[in-house]
Amino acid sequence: MNGLPSELRDLLKHSRTRVVFGAGTLSQLGALARGESASRALLVTDRGIAAAGHVERAVASLKAAGVAVAVFDGVAENPTTEHVDAGVAAARAANVDFLIGLGGGSSLDCAKGINFILTNGGRMQDYRGVGKATKPMLPMITVPTTAGTGSEAQSFALICDPVTHQKMACGDPKAACRVAILDPDLTRTQPPKVAAATGIDAISHAIETSATTRRNDVSLAFSREAWTRLDRVFERAIRDPSDDAARADMLLSAHLAGCAIEHSMLGAAHACANPLTARFGITHGVAIGILLPHVIRFNAERSPGAYSVVDSDAGSLVRRVDAMLAVAGLPRTLREVGVPEDAVTALAAEAAKQWTATFNPVPVGAAELEAIYRIACR
Repeated sequence: MNGLPSELRDLLKHSRTRVVFGAGTLSQLGALARGESASRALLVTDRGIAAAGHVERAVASLKAAGVAVAVFDGVAENPTTEHVDAGVAAARAANVDFLIGLGGGSSLDCAKGINFILTNGGRMQDYRGVGKATKPMLPMITVPTTAGTGSEAQSFALICDPVTHQKMACGDPKAACRVAILDPDLTRTQPPKVAAATGIDAISHAIETSATTRRNDVSLAFSREAWTRLDRVFERAIRDPSDDAARADMLLSAHLAGCAIEHSMLGAAHACANPLTARFGITHGVAIGILLPHVIRFNAERSPGAYSVVDSDAGSLVRRVDAMLAVAGLPRTLREVGVPEDAVTALAAEAAKQWTATFNPVPVGAAELEAIYRIACR
C-alpha cells in the first residue's frame, strides 16, 4: 500500500483493492498494469480528462511498460447503457485483456460496466443487484481525478437506463479493481464547482454509511476515519485549490468513504438524488447537497443516535453539513435547480424503488420520500 499513512494500512487490509497513493503516482500506471499481466488495455475516460493531458501521460506510461493501449473517451456525466455499449465495442475491437478507468466517477463506473458486458455478455439491466456475473471479469486499475465518488473502492457500477431513467446499481465482487492509483496531482485540474460537488458527495458517503442497516465494525471504522478527515480538511481544499496537502487528504478521505460504502451501503439521500440526476440532469453531488440535511433530520427524529458514530448530536451534524454547503456554494433547494414541486410525487415513486432506500436506518416508502422532497423544494 504505497505512500499510505501507517495508521491506515491495517484498515485498508479490509479492501479488495490495493492502493497506491501519492503525488506523481500516475507514472506507475504502466508498471502496475504490467504487474497484473496486462498486454492490451482499454483506457476508459472522457474528453475533458484528455484535454487536461492526463490521458497522454497515462498512455505514455503504459507504452513504456510494453502495454498496448486503446483509448475510449466517449464517457459522459452519469453514464448510460449507451456509453457502456460503445465502450464494449471499442474493447472488442482492440481485443483487450485489461481495463483502466481514468477520470471522475462516471469514467470509473463506465469502465466497470464495460467489464460486466465484455466478459459476461447480455445487457447492464441483467446485472442490476449483486452477484449476477457468472464468469470471471478482466483485471482493472482505476485512477480517480476527482475527490468524491470513491468509485475506485467499490465493486458497483452505477449506470443509467436511458429509457426508464432508473440509475442501476450493478455490483459483483469480481468487478472490484485490482489497484487504485490515488494521485493528488490529478485533482489540480478539477473545476471549483466539480471539487465542491464531489467533495459533498464524499461527505455524504461518510455520513450515510455510518447509519445504514448494513453497517458493521469494518464499515464504521471506514466511516469514522473518512468523516474525521473530511471534517478537518474540506474547507481548506475548497477555498484554496493550490493547497496540495489538503487536496491529497481529500482524495484519500474520499477513497475511505468509498470503502465504507463497499462494506455498508447508502441511504435515503442517495435514493432521492438518483432520480433527480436521471430525470433532470442535476449533478449528483449538487442533488446530494440539497437533500442530505433533510434526510439527516428525518432519520434522527425517528431514530435518535442514528449518526452517533460521526456526531452524537444530529443537530450539530446538520449545522456542520450546512456550513460545508455554504463554503461549497452549492444550491440549497430543488427550486433553485429547476425542479417543479408538481414533479415530486413521481420522483418519490422512483426513489422508493432505489436499492439504497432499503438500507436507510428508518424504513421509507414513497410517502416518506415525498415528504423529504417537498421540504427540499422550499
